[in-house]
This record gives sequence, structure tokens and C-alpha cells, in this order.
Amino acid sequence: MSTSIRPVVRKLRGQAASDGAGVRLTRVIGTPQLPDLDPFLLLDEFGTDRPEDYLAGFPSHPHRGFETVTYMLDGRMRHKDNHGNEGVLVPGSVQWMTAGRGIVHSEMPEQEQGRMRGFQLWVNLPSGEKMTAPKYQEYGPERFPETDAAPGVRAKVIAGQVGDTVGPIVQPATDPTYLDLRIAAGARYEHPLPEGHTAFAYVYEGGVRFGEGQDAATVATQELAVFGPGERIVVEGREALTRLILVAGRPLREPVARYGPFVMNTQAELRQAFEDFQAGRF
Repeated sequence: MSTSIRPVVRKLRGQAASDGAGVRLTRVIGTPQLPDLDPFLLLDEFGTDRPEDYLAGFPSHPHRGFETVTYMLDGRMRHKDNHGNEGVLVPGSVQWMTAGRGIVHSEMPEQEQGRMRGFQLWVNLPSGEKMTAPKYQEYGPERFPETDAAPGVRAKVIAGQVGDTVGPIVQPATDPTYLDLRIAAGARYEHPLPEGHTAFAYVYEGGVRFGEGQDAATVATQELAVFGPGERIVVEGREALTRLILVAGRPLREPVARYGPFVMNTQAELRQAFEDFQAGRF
């Protein structure tokens, strides 16, 4: 049986931003033009060879009510939190942190020169899980399986599944897919996704075409493609080598009350988050 191809319903570029103690980055989701993409709250791309753009890092700061996903492509970042957890993210590693009811952590460069590149994604938590205990799913590069998804297409599976290859990250609330795809020129790949899931792709090297026929859309480097309804993504490489992340998840369809590092469902819960943090209850 034929299944419907998801069209690109929106295409946009991120905006230059600064976060932490002055780290320069590109904010793709979480801007006035795209405040969120349920269940995704924010997508930042960081990538620079200039140490002055990243050395200040992200000193201790709080989170409550959502998850942060850090995927390192290049460079090393040390994280510490107020629950005694500490580690170093190296190239190819991923940290999926569930902030839950509250955590205070820092993310600081473990290098003084060289390239720092990667992504941070924020994923919302449903109301029933916003006050769970903080936890981590953290894996080195060797834990993420890679597979030949199609001729000329190599997939690193962080979450979700490509054929028989399953990624190690699991989150039942949003059932995420997170793939890092390498696509050669002219190579074609079809990836099935649950019909109701929100889906986007971000091209960070090269360029591709999504879809087929009159509905096809070309997406270039540093462009985000938001997909409409359907059952599969169709992508074709348009340059010698393209790299992109393909991300999808089940939308929560719940009210969002958001301020800075706290994401709750009501303004009263937001106020409580500030009170708890100031009182040292994180």
C-alpha cells in the first residue's frame, strides 16, 4: 500500500543569539518566528572555531519541567549538577537530561582552542511528569548504532529506529525519533514516522530535496524544514555530502507556561518554580 509523503509546510533560518555567559549560537526553534513546535521548545545550533565564542560556557543555572538534549559533533563539554553528577561530553556523544522537578547544572568547555559544534534541543514533559526526579540518559559515541539506511545514506540512530537498528534513547511520553543522516548526492531515502508526530529536519551541511513532484522542497545549509501530516519523509541528496538531523515526537497538546529555564502548565506553577529555586529546594 502506498503511504502519504509528508510535505514541507514551513522553511526557515535560525537567528543569531547568545546564551549562558555569552556563548554565540544560532537559535532555530524558540524564536519569535517559531516559538515552539510541540513537544519541542527550543533548538540551538552551536558551531565555531573561535574560542572567544564559547569559552565563557554555561555557568550554573536551573531547569524544571522539561528535558534538554545535547548532541556534540565536535569539542568537549563538562557538565556538573547539584545532585553530584559530573561527566564530559565528547564528539558524537549525547546527553538526554530530564530536569523534572528541578536541577541546577553547568555546562563548561573542556577545551581552550579548537572547534566546538553541536545541538541542544529542549523537549517538553507532560504535566504528570514535570515533577519527577531528575535523571540522565547519557551515552558515548560508541553506544549509538549506525546503519546503511539506503544506498548512499548513512544513519546514526540516537532515538527511534531505522530498519532493525534501534537507538538507545527512550522516552515513552513523546516517543522521539532523532537521527543524524549523511546523504550523498542523488541518494534517496524514505523514513516512516507515526502520522500524528511533529517532525522537522535541520540541514547543517550541504543541501537536500524533501518530497516528490510539485510538492518537493529544496532545503539548504542552516535551514529548518517543518513537515506537515503524512506517514513518511522522502529525502534526496542534492550536494556531494549532506548532513542533517531528523527529529520527531508525539505532541503533548497541553498548555505551556514558560519563563526562562522553567516550563510548566500554569502561571501558578511557574511562580512556585521560582519560589522553590530561590528557597534552595532544587
